[in-house]
This record gives sequence, C-alpha cells and structure tokens, in this order.
Amino acid sequence: MTAAHRPLDGVRVVSLAVNLPGPLAAARLTSMGASVTKVEPPTGDPLGLVAPTWYAELVRGQEVVRLDLKDPADRAALEDRLAGADVLLTSMRPSALERLGLPESVERHGLLLVEVVGYDGDHAEEAGHDLTYQASRGMVAPPTMPLVPMVDVLGSERAVSATLAGLRVRESLGAAVHERVVLDEVADDAAASLRHGLTGPGAVLGGALPGYAIYATSDGYVAVGAIEPHFAARLAEHVGSTRSELETAFASRPSAHWEQLGREHDVPVVVVRDPGSA
Repeated sequence: MTAAHRPLDGVRVVSLAVNLPGPLAAARLTSMGASVTKVEPPTGDPLGLVAPTWYAELVRGQEVVRLDLKDPADRAALEDRLAGADVLLTSMRPSALERLGLPESVERHGLLLVEVVGYDGDHAEEAGHDLTYQASRGMVAPPTMPLVPMVDVLGSERAVSATLAGLRVRESLGAAVHERVVLDEVADDAAASLRHGLTGPGAVLGGALPGYAIYATSDGYVAVGAIEPHFAARLAEHVGSTRSELETAFASRPSAHWEQLGREHDVPVVVVRDPGSA
C-alpha cells in the first residue's frame, strides 16, 4: 500500500501491550496508517532488552511513553489519551485489566478493545508463553526449541484482523466493542496440519515425498519443494526422482549450485541458511 492510500489513516491506537504479539500487531497497524501510542511500564518493554534491534523496528513511527498505571497521576494521563483514541490494544490477564479499570474506560470513551490473552474461560488467568502454547498443541519436537515464536506471530495477525473487523462493528454500532484474541486457540488452529496428518514425521509434508525434503549438499543443505507434477518432472529431469538419486546428486555439489539450478529450471530449491544470514 502507498502512503497516500493507507486504510487506517486517522485511526488512533493506544497500546499497552509489551513482549509479543501485541507490539507486532501495533507495528502492522502503524504500517496501515494508524497513529499508535505505545504505553510502557516504567521499566520499559522487556522486548527492548532482549531484542533491541527488533524492538526498534516495531516501534518505528510510534509515540512511546512510559507510565506507571498504578500511580493515580499516570493513570489519569492514560485516561486523557484514551479519550482521544479509537482502539485500545492490551496483552494482560483479564484480572489486571479489571484492576486498572480499563473496561470502564473502554465503555466511557466508546473504544474498540482488542484484548490479547493466553487462555479463555476457566483458564483465563493461567500463565503462558509462545513455547507453552506450541508445546501443549504438539508443535514442539523435544529437545529442540522452536526457531520462530509461531503462535505469537500468528496471534499478532489475528489481533490485526480483530482490529479491522472491530472498527467496522464500532462504526456500525456507535458504541464500544470488545474483541478477544486467545493465543491457545491460535495454537490449536496452527496445529491443524499435524492433527490432520499433513505434517509431522513421515507425513506427506513431513518427509514422505522425496520431492519435498531437505538434502545435504557438499557444503550445507538445500530445501526442495517440488510437490506439483510439473515441478517434480523438472526435478527428475535435472537432479533425480528417487530419494537415493536425490541424496547422491545433491551431495555432489555445493548448495549455491542447486539454488541456481532451481532458478534456471523453475524448481523450488533454496539454500537452507542460518538465522543470522537469512
């Protein structure tokens, strides 16, 4: 989208969300034109300590202020900001939301509340993080840790969707709207491919197909995604068709050679890069 055609121009967002996925969602809303004020506790967002460069990317274009919401003066300062806002984005337990009187503020100012929580219902007060959501849904292969906080990333996009949908409802109703994003439910949806046997060890996309696999090369690894018949035919023509043929061929040359061959013959083959160089 161009700067002149951003769908959330004029929309004002106050975000109390720290860590992930709230800041990810706020960054996406900023890119869509929303004016975002990020309110952090006096100690700041923990993300800024553990991943300062990512934090800097996510808050770009936002106003960042630090308030102690347990202090009456700072809580009043937040209330002033909410009075001129359209959206309140949070990522705290429901009990904390209540203690701060935020549901009343939402009603008073007719805001859209987008609440990111770990669990819902009887488990709404339970603690959790991306790792535990993934682990409880079978998305972790011990002892390997996940390379990507998948649930947080998907949860952030769901929070963006909830914001877009909630703004339409708010405009229609002319009143406060509450949208809740439950990360445990996000994890359940993300794990659907495992439940339905599409991914996982030995599944169709988990190693059963020779044309959809990772192969060792003379200096590393390549990932091959030749599922469709036309890709599989080209892979067979230029590299091999059976797993044994592919293993032997790929091991004979460096990864860059195979990536270039993939480009030349329109076959999905890429170098498996380490996180620092990807």
